[in-house]
Amino acid sequence: MNFLKTGLAVSLLAVMASQSAAETPANALVVAQNIDDIVTIDPASAYEFTSGEYVANTYDQLVRYDAVDTTVLAGALAESWEVDAEAKAITFTLREGVTFSSGNPVTGADVVGSWTRVLTLNKAPAFILTQLGWTVDNIAEMVTADGNTVTVRYAGDFAPAFVLNVLASRPASIVDFTTAPPAMANEVDGDMGHAWLNQNSAGSGPFVLRQFNPGQMIALTANPNYYAGAPAMEQVIIRHVPEAATQRLMLETGDVDMAMNLTPDQVAGLAGTEGVEVETFPQAAVHWLSFNQKDEDLTNPAVWEAARYLVDYQGMADTLLNGQMIVHQAFWPTGYPGAVEDNPFTYDPEKAAQILADAGVELPIRVTLDVINSNPFTDMAQALQASFAQAGIEFEILPGTGSQVITRYRERSHEAMLLYWGPDFMDPHSNAKAFAYNANNDDDHYASTTTWRNAWMPPAEMSELTMAALTEADPEARLDMYRDLQRQVQAESPIVVMFQAVKQVAMADNVEGFVNGASSDYVYYRLVTKE
Repeated sequence: MNFLKTGLAVSLLAVMASQSAAETPANALVVAQNIDDIVTIDPASAYEFTSGEYVANTYDQLVRYDAVDTTVLAGALAESWEVDAEAKAITFTLREGVTFSSGNPVTGADVVGSWTRVLTLNKAPAFILTQLGWTVDNIAEMVTADGNTVTVRYAGDFAPAFVLNVLASRPASIVDFTTAPPAMANEVDGDMGHAWLNQNSAGSGPFVLRQFNPGQMIALTANPNYYAGAPAMEQVIIRHVPEAATQRLMLETGDVDMAMNLTPDQVAGLAGTEGVEVETFPQAAVHWLSFNQKDEDLTNPAVWEAARYLVDYQGMADTLLNGQMIVHQAFWPTGYPGAVEDNPFTYDPEKAAQILADAGVELPIRVTLDVINSNPFTDMAQALQASFAQAGIEFEILPGTGSQVITRYRERSHEAMLLYWGPDFMDPHSNAKAFAYNANNDDDHYASTTTWRNAWMPPAEMSELTMAALTEADPEARLDMYRDLQRQVQAESPIVVMFQAVKQVAMADNVEGFVNGASSDYVYYRLVTKE
């Protein structure tokens, strides 16, 4: 079917022409956003915040936290499911009549094939699915399709709710296997269509990718056959605008409908601006400072302890982060069951200096600090540079694009890192495994965790408690175990959790229905209208 390709050049030119006249089209949502963190948009490998937003709007899972209510797990491609906890199996019934954007029907074979592809490619987010005991060798037995029915089996003493949360995650997205691999139509050198899916979408979601130019723009077109109803916006154009000041100017002049990355000062400056409003959305991302344990100067626990007293938490939250982050010092975000919300550390450079002196740490310690070259990260880095210098820890700031910084982090080639982490799925195990567990710290055992990426091997008891919490059947006892883990990481770890994000989105006052859930996987455009 060609209805999604017709008029590509005409529609994009129309958007650009309307923007030059400082008026966005009534049927298009135009967004100014920093999107340079994108490394890949293939749902089998997409692991960045912005690519998560893209996947959320172009693909579906069997179950998901939907735009209508991002706190409730609901059926998506599956209309119903039955749980057999004793047999460790969940049987899903697919919705009738649902099609991919190509017009091909969504089948059980697409479900099996999509998840098999994730395991075969084995990119960064594949570990989310392998938690269920799935491998390339056993997936054909663990997930089976019979017509419109898909039976999912899992290995491990998991609560069914944990399994459903895994299946609602980004890598569990279902890909059209008639349009995409393994039909080989778009495979190049055995990549299972990976390169093709970095320039094209093959999902059943409310939008379809029309154009992606890295570091420039993402253009989406509405899927008129979306099973939950076609979006009101026929197009969503996300323009890469890294400078917050430029985003604000474009919003004020009517060149865009939304500005996603304004600083607190710029948000405050919009007060009273006719035609503009600001909405606030709590976020699940926690922001932290970490020290790579490959650097011997950073392996002394006294350095980690001192660091906790060298962050001017409240000062930063009240000034440069005002309205964008709140002080939060535990790895599981506040607002979710089991979160530790007390913040035991305050800015005390004298105490930090004494900790270092008592431990006999040789000063100064000179450390490079990798940071994304945009606000508020550069401002945060400069504030840390000033406060840590009070105790003889000297940061040399290394700014880079989001993709450059994240790549160095995944390579473990950094010294210190200022970054953030959001849950991969809605279960505390997601963050516990990232911050408190490491099975193998060798360079050739890559793991998508903050522990491995910072080359930190937690105490064995901490890793054991992480896995024990995963299997605990009693809900409240399980949450207590996660609270214990948060306090252990809070007390002694080379990862210093500092803040939790609060997102402020400035938009034209005629924009309604935008949904920005707690994580990037729950940013939805399908309910947006412009009156």
